Amino acid sequence: MSAVRRPPVVRPGDRVRFDGAVHTVVGISGMLVRLADGLGQSSAMHLPTLMTAPGFEVVGSGPGRLLPPGLLDGLEAGLAEKALWWHRHMTEVLTGMAPDAPAGTAPRPEYDPASRSLADRETAKAAELSAELGHPVSRHTVRRRRQRYQKRGVLGMVDGRHAPRRPARGQVDPRVVDELRKLMNQAADGSTRTVSYYFTRVGRAVKGWDGPPVTMPSRATFYRLFNRLEAGRHTTGSARTRRSLASQPDGAFDQVTVCRPGELMEIDSTPFDVLVRLDNGVVDRCELVGMVDVATRSITAAVLRPTTKSVDAALLLARSVTPAPMRPGWPEALRMEHSALPYQRLLSVDDRLRHAAAVPLIIPEAIVVDGGKAFLSRNFHTACNAFGTEVIHAPPRTPTHKPHIERTLGSAASLLAQFITGYTGRSAEHRGRKVEDAPLWSLHQLQELLEEWISSCWQTRAHDGLRDPLAPGRMFSPNEKYAALVETASYLPLALSAEDYLELLPTRWQAVNSYGIKVNHRIYDCDELNGLRPGEVRDHRAEEPVGGPS
Repeated sequence: MSAVRRPPVVRPGDRVRFDGAVHTVVGISGMLVRLADGLGQSSAMHLPTLMTAPGFEVVGSGPGRLLPPGLLDGLEAGLAEKALWWHRHMTEVLTGMAPDAPAGTAPRPEYDPASRSLADRETAKAAELSAELGHPVSRHTVRRRRQRYQKRGVLGMVDGRHAPRRPARGQVDPRVVDELRKLMNQAADGSTRTVSYYFTRVGRAVKGWDGPPVTMPSRATFYRLFNRLEAGRHTTGSARTRRSLASQPDGAFDQVTVCRPGELMEIDSTPFDVLVRLDNGVVDRCELVGMVDVATRSITAAVLRPTTKSVDAALLLARSVTPAPMRPGWPEALRMEHSALPYQRLLSVDDRLRHAAAVPLIIPEAIVVDGGKAFLSRNFHTACNAFGTEVIHAPPRTPTHKPHIERTLGSAASLLAQFITGYTGRSAEHRGRKVEDAPLWSLHQLQELLEEWISSCWQTRAHDGLRDPLAPGRMFSPNEKYAALVETASYLPLALSAEDYLELLPTRWQAVNSYGIKVNHRIYDCDELNGLRPGEVRDHRAEEPVGGPS
C-alpha cells in the first residue's frame, strides 16, 4: 500500500515551477501568493490553484530565505553556529532543498516532497543525523525541532536556556498576573500608589477566589513581576503622565501632511512659568496664548494675559495676518529684509512689510482647538467665520490631536522662560525660594520680550520637524520653510481696517457719561459720542444710540 503524498510546504522565498516556468514566492497573504518571475514581473495566484497547476513543484529556496542580519547577535560562541546547523536541516525537511543549494539542484530522493511525505522525510533526517552525530536521534526529536522551526524560525533552534526572549512571568500563577494587570488598568485615572498597595490588593483577591488554591508569590518575586509589567506605564509615577498614556490610541500616531502655510494651524493656551507684575500691582503668573502653523512651525501670534479670554483668542487671528512691527531698540538684523524670508517678492505684493519684523504673515484656513472656554466662545467662532477659517475641535483629553502647539508652548518654557527673572519652574517641586522678591517684569515688558524672542530665536532656529524628504539630513528653520513653501503656494495679503478690528471685539453695552466711556479704568472719548445724553448707551457696531442704561 503506497504512502499518502502530502502537498509540499510553500513559504516566502521558495522557487516554484509550474507551466514550464520558474517563479519566486515573494509573499503569502492568507491564501493569496505573490510571485515574481526571472524578469521581475510580479503576479498573484490563489494557493490551491498554484499547487494544482500542471508541473507544480518546489525547486529550491530563494534569496528571501536568507536570515536577517543580526538575528543571532548576542549569543554565546557556538550557539549561533548550532542554530544555523539545525536551520539547514529543517529547511531540507520542509522544502527538500538546503538553503544554500545552487539553482537547478534536484532534491535528494529521500527528501523529495513530490515523492516523500513529511513523516518519511523526518524519518530519513533522523537516520542521517544519527549517523552524523554518532548517537541515536529519534524521529520524534526531529519532529519537535521541525515544529519549533515552523513556529519561531531559526530562533527556535537555539538552546532554550540561552535563547533571547521577552520577560516572562516566571513561575507566578497566570491568575495572579491577570489580577495585577487589571488593577494597573484601573489605576489610569486614580491617584498614585506604591507597589505594596498592589501586593496587598492582589493578596486579598487571591484569598477570595473559588476553585483550586492559588499560591501568592513572595514579596520580592511580586516586586520583580510588577517592575516587568509596569514598564512604560508610570503606575507608581506621575498621575498626569499615566492619564496621558492611557488616553493614547492604539497603534502608531498618524501624521497630517500639509503642503502650504495656513492649511492647518493649532491654537492653545498654557500657564507661563514666570512671575510678572500685573497692571494692578499684584505678582502672579500669566497665561501664554499662541498659534502655530503646522507646515512651517511658525509662531504667527502669541500674547501674554492674566487669564485667557475669547477676545485674546480672536485677536490672535488678526495678529497672524498683520505684519509684526519693529519695536524701538530692536536690532536691525530682526527686520524682514535681513531674514531668510523672500522680502523683495513679498514687498512687491504687500507694502506693509516695509518696516516689519522677520515673522511671516499667514492666513489660517483651518484651526485645531481644544475644549477651552475661550475657544468655544461665540466671539472666537464669529472671528473665524469673518476670516473664512474652519474650526476643528479636538476630542477631550487628546493632546495628540494638536501636538505641535503643545510642544511649541513647552519649548517656550525651556528656551525662554527659564532665562527670565521670576522663573518658577513647571511645578512647586521645581520652584526656588522667594522668587517673588526678585526684580520682576511687567506684563507689557514681558510681551515685548516674547515678540523679540519669536523673531530672533524661534523663527531662525532649525527645527527637527522641518526636513526636506530629498535631503533628510538637513533641518530648516520656520522662516526658511516658509520661504520654500511660499514659492508654490504664493502669498495673498489681507489688510484689516479699523472696523475689521472692532468686529473681532466682543459686544459690550456701556453707559455714556459726560466725560465719555470708562472701560477697565480707562476713559475713551471720540466724536461719535457727541450728541449723546449721559445715561444713553451705544453698541459699538450700532448706527443709532439706544436709550437707557444697561
